[in-house]
Amino acid sequence: MEHYILSNGVAIPKIGFGTWQIPDGAEVYNSVSHALKVGYTHVDTAQIYRNEVGVGRAIADSGLARKEIFLTTKVWNDKHDYDLAKASIDESLKKLGVDYIDLLLIHWPNPKAIRDTWKEGNAGAWKAMEEAYKAGKVRAIGVSNFMIHHLEALFETAEIKPHVNQVLLAPGCPQDELVEFCERHDILLEAYSPLGTGSIFKNETVQALADKYGKSVAQVALRWSLDKGFLPLPKSVTPANIASNLDIFDFKLSDEDIVQLDKVEGVSKQTDPDQTNF
Repeated sequence: MEHYILSNGVAIPKIGFGTWQIPDGAEVYNSVSHALKVGYTHVDTAQIYRNEVGVGRAIADSGLARKEIFLTTKVWNDKHDYDLAKASIDESLKKLGVDYIDLLLIHWPNPKAIRDTWKEGNAGAWKAMEEAYKAGKVRAIGVSNFMIHHLEALFETAEIKPHVNQVLLAPGCPQDELVEFCERHDILLEAYSPLGTGSIFKNETVQALADKYGKSVAQVALRWSLDKGFLPLPKSVTPANIASNLDIFDFKLSDEDIVQLDKVEGVSKQTDPDQTNF
């Protein structure tokens, strides 16, 4: 597995296994277990996915040393407060059954319940995360779904800049301005829904490029993420797809094809975090 190096020197595997919408219990346990078996060393979950227990069990039963696995979880919208976030970090550690979390993210920047005080909410949660980072409970901290103005607001109070920003990045949704801003501040971009929440499979342009490279549509979309310097987080519960999504390190896309993929239409876009209803 190839790695990126975060701004604090921590190595992070270049592809992760996403667990959004995989129910807790046997389904997430089996999916994560298979992912670890076929070569993933990076697993992404969140408090709101409500599957931290199953993810943790799969990691514990994998036979892999804890240090060999990079584990991410996220602070949910009802924890945008110093004390609540601090307690939720310990709760996630307990549910996951681990002594530390490799990467902890604020899941959304502007929850509906605190729309008038989102800056203060993020600042409080971030302070708790910084303390967990300094205490060794967390190896890296970051954010998810943060646009430029959310990051700029966080910078005003943060002692430590985010190491990661996880947003929707897929062919047809390159988010160039946000990407340039994050790169300028040494913030790694993680790509959730790197297959456009499935919409990529209906795109004729992507299918034509898959035929050109002798790869699947999913593999071309994931390679696009790597060639852009992103870290994709594909999710699947199908064993064959879980394995094939890893088979993306033996080819690269041409510059022309990357530009073509940037511009494809009909693919899912980033949800506006200032307009969410949660």
